[in-house]
Amino acid sequence: MSEDRAVPSQDLAYTYRPSLLGAPYEFRLGAQGLDWLVGRKSGRVLCRDVTRVRLSFRPANLQSRRFVTEIWAEGAPKLVIMSSSWKSMVVQERLDQPYAAFVAAFHRRLAEAHSRARFEQGTSPMQYWPGLAVFIVTSVALAILIARALQQGATAGALFIGAFFALFLWRGGDYFRRNRPRLYSVDTLPADLMPRP
Repeated sequence: MSEDRAVPSQDLAYTYRPSLLGAPYEFRLGAQGLDWLVGRKSGRVLCRDVTRVRLSFRPANLQSRRFVTEIWAEGAPKLVIMSSSWKSMVVQERLDQPYAAFVAAFHRRLAEAHSRARFEQGTSPMQYWPGLAVFIVTSVALAILIARALQQGATAGALFIGAFFALFLWRGGDYFRRNRPRLYSVDTLPADLMPRP
């Protein structure tokens, strides 16, 4: 939270900036639930009103290890908590430890409140399965392209495409492995979708 707002010692606060020019997103986890402040908009989400929580892995251009928590609740807009924050035009700061602590505390609070929310991990199935199909088709096409280049003696071209292919498999494979749509339990957070200390 910003310095001019008093945060009770028993509360846990988390702040990040999702864009360079936009207002920061501020969250405070208190005894009654989750208080949020975005620019001039603010509100409170009670634990009993939370209907769905989704954890996912969403790398960005300047932040290849970004984790996201989305929260849906009755009478509130969708709340998004990210593990990185913009600091300047070319720098995004990783907030791994504060993010992990805040998300874990939020889940503990939901468990204490016997929340009936749906706990999802990964991306939406409507995005995941078509994306995985495109990833597989592209991987096969690149492998064929490398084989054709080697058949024609274009070793330098095959090496260049091979390097790109390896990076594509590494990044894309990690994304799809982490984001497979599944459910999780409120007291067992998926390790693949939480920052490591």
